[in-house]
Amino acid sequence: MLIEHKKEPLYWGGLDLGLFGLEKDWYGKPLDTPAAFGLGIDHGSLWFVATHRKPALIHPQARPSQFTPELWKYDVAEFFLSHPASGRYLEFNLAANGAWWSAEFTAPRVRAQEEDLPVPGVKGYGELSPDGSWLAAASIPLDVLKARFDFGPETRMNVTFIVNSPEQQFLTAAPAPEGEPDFHRPDLFQQVRILDGGLSFDHEPLEGGAESNGGN
Repeated sequence: MLIEHKKEPLYWGGLDLGLFGLEKDWYGKPLDTPAAFGLGIDHGSLWFVATHRKPALIHPQARPSQFTPELWKYDVAEFFLSHPASGRYLEFNLAANGAWWSAEFTAPRVRAQEEDLPVPGVKGYGELSPDGSWLAAASIPLDVLKARFDFGPETRMNVTFIVNSPEQQFLTAAPAPEGEPDFHRPDLFQQVRILDGGLSFDHEPLEGGAESNGGN
């Protein structure tokens, strides 16, 4: 799982990150419209960027940039991040309007605590275009990720999407095994690769300042 390390601070409106496309769902069925994501770190935050050039059905209680439970019942982008030693992991949801949710787990689908405890310092952003396409991003403080999950080169991650609600399709960046979609599979999470200096692209920036390399 590639994470770009940027020397200059990242910010909404200037996210010069490469986007990696997801063109098939969990079962290998090609999507009419691929989704895409990017990951980056600067001096203080992990940035998660997600986009889809198709309208999203957003949780009706989701307010822009606000913490909102159960986003996964509607269209959402997600990442999972695991502690290298204990197996403790974070689930982070991001809606098209920048609403977000997070929860910590001690084992697959075993919550660390029953009540919702938002990760402190998270900022969410969203941009909805007239044609229905959307671009969203969230920044998560690195000091929190390091303290709770020992975030670093040994971290393992996966990025997933739920799209086309209510006829939901499930997408995963990590290879999907046979069987029903299940994102709570720490054994499938991939070790991160933190790349200093960013990537080189020939494509024009997308709205919001992100770039796309059209990869998988």
